Amino acid sequence: MTSTPHLNELGEFLKARRAELTPRAVGLPDPGGPRRVSGLRREEVAQLASISTDYYTRLEQGRMPASAPALEAVAEALQLDGDQRRYLFGLAGKETATLRRRTVQKVQPQLRRVLDDLTTTPAIVMGRRMDVIAWNPLASALITDFAAVPEKHRNYLRILFTDPAMRTLYADWRTVARTAVAQLRMEAAKYPDDPRLTGLVGELSVQEADFRKWWAAQHVATLSVGTKVLHHPVAGELSLDWDTLTASTDPDQQLVVWTAEVGSPTYDGLRILASWAADRQLPAAPAQ
Repeated sequence: MTSTPHLNELGEFLKARRAELTPRAVGLPDPGGPRRVSGLRREEVAQLASISTDYYTRLEQGRMPASAPALEAVAEALQLDGDQRRYLFGLAGKETATLRRRTVQKVQPQLRRVLDDLTTTPAIVMGRRMDVIAWNPLASALITDFAAVPEKHRNYLRILFTDPAMRTLYADWRTVARTAVAQLRMEAAKYPDDPRLTGLVGELSVQEADFRKWWAAQHVATLSVGTKVLHHPVAGELSLDWDTLTASTDPDQQLVVWTAEVGSPTYDGLRILASWAADRQLPAAPAQ
């Protein structure tokens, strides 16, 4: 197949990234001694990506277009970061939805600073699939100790259904959980082939009859605004308004904050909770 400028550029990009890695850096045995090329050999990249050496060689030489799964495998093998992956997929003219689903989300620095400054307002950053990717100490005091939840299970909807404390924390747990299911269905429409989302839905469908029924009802909702009443074991009854702000730098990251009117009993309750959290030094999300 005749090469094109974009395919040539893609090949040069792969070659440059390959030259930056060593066998030891990617977990391959390094026999030591001089090597004819700097970085990884083509056959080593092919081995890591589980594709043939001939296929990878043709990609580097700009002699054939790559499929999206092959690009994903090569990107993993070369340990490309988010920007590098987007550039690679752009050169190949491939849809990047798969990339966006599978790349681990990191909280935007601007949102991280906002969280750090919110000392009397509970707040979390919610990512794809309603994963909780960042939080401040007061959010941990209000909802749950997110740091104690394994990262792969740190999903707001999953916590709602699998943590028994949630059913007593929320005064109307069923409405809160049913709304969250409708919000997850909106996520499923954006990423219908996301394996982690599919796995979450499958897990909760097997374990939770309520989830199974509400998911089948096909209701949808967006993260926007609302009010929730909580029965908190430390701060008592709290009637909190919640709002959602979408990051302009990544529309898949949303800052969710809970606030109360100044002078209200809930406002005072949040201050009590903030003092309690400070005494116990509840952790914020670790810096990324």
